[in-house]
Amino acid sequence: MVALDTNAMRRIEGDRSHRARALCAGLVVLLCCMAVVSLGWGASGTSFFGVLDKLLSGQELSLQDRIVILNIRLPRMVMGIMVGAALAMSGAIMQGLFRNPLADPGLVGVSAGASLGAITAIVLGGSLPAAVGAFFGWHLVPAMAFAGGWLSMMILYRIATQSGRTSIATMLLAGIVLGALTGALSGIVIYMADDNQLRDLTFWGLGSLAGASWAKIAAAGPVIAVALCFAPMLARGLNCLALGEAAAIHSGIRLQRVKNAAILTVAGATGAAVAISGGIGFVGIVVPHLLRLLTGPDHRWLLVNSGLLGASMLLVA
Repeated sequence: MVALDTNAMRRIEGDRSHRARALCAGLVVLLCCMAVVSLGWGASGTSFFGVLDKLLSGQELSLQDRIVILNIRLPRMVMGIMVGAALAMSGAIMQGLFRNPLADPGLVGVSAGASLGAITAIVLGGSLPAAVGAFFGWHLVPAMAFAGGWLSMMILYRIATQSGRTSIATMLLAGIVLGALTGALSGIVIYMADDNQLRDLTFWGLGSLAGASWAKIAAAGPVIAVALCFAPMLARGLNCLALGEAAAIHSGIRLQRVKNAAILTVAGATGAAVAISGGIGFVGIVVPHLLRLLTGPDHRWLLVNSGLLGASMLLVA
């Protein structure tokens, strides 16, 4: 009877793995389709396939085609893929690390810290010395947002780590407290803003890909790319952690190293994503849940599929 049950479980697991592989292939196709639609859809009548036909035939592109495709739609598409993949994969990591289905990158204060940094730059950036403002230019807001997200994560890590061990429960509670604190500080800074700054704060807080540019992609792209490439390496540790910390340790997992790597990965990916796009909150919590319903909680496929579906979902949105 036990053998039959074991074989049945293996067949079930095999079916899920097969489904996850098929879903992964389908998500790759979906992302490619959404990328093409994103390049061809907009207020301008410029056609992506028309531009592609000109390029393949050796014809010179018009000024309008270059501006619309190369300087507006293509950066927006690339940034959407980067931000969507970063937030969705970060959400899957956070839910696995905390073993909490409601966890997302904003839960531990990364998004709140990044928001505080951006708000401070928008409101108080004009009072900086002229040399500092000239040095940073438009990079000041994303740089402050990234610094705020990283600082929040480092504070949480110091609070939750004692004697070389990080308490996930302590980090969760401290993240909620830090989020409330940074929200209060953001309110104080917003109170000091004028009408023009309030309008900028409103648009930044909503989150958008409208300000996409190659400069922003070059600044945040390497950080997000490294985080996305490293995240699948956490799959085995997160799978063992789902059984409990004691079981993970007995399975040979270096638990503290997994926690440190997961925290740094989420901080880097989320901080960079929020810095260039503003606050986009639904991707990190929704995408992993949709995939768990389809293929189960195996992080070997969940992390990769989350990145693919998150990128597609943000392009569609």
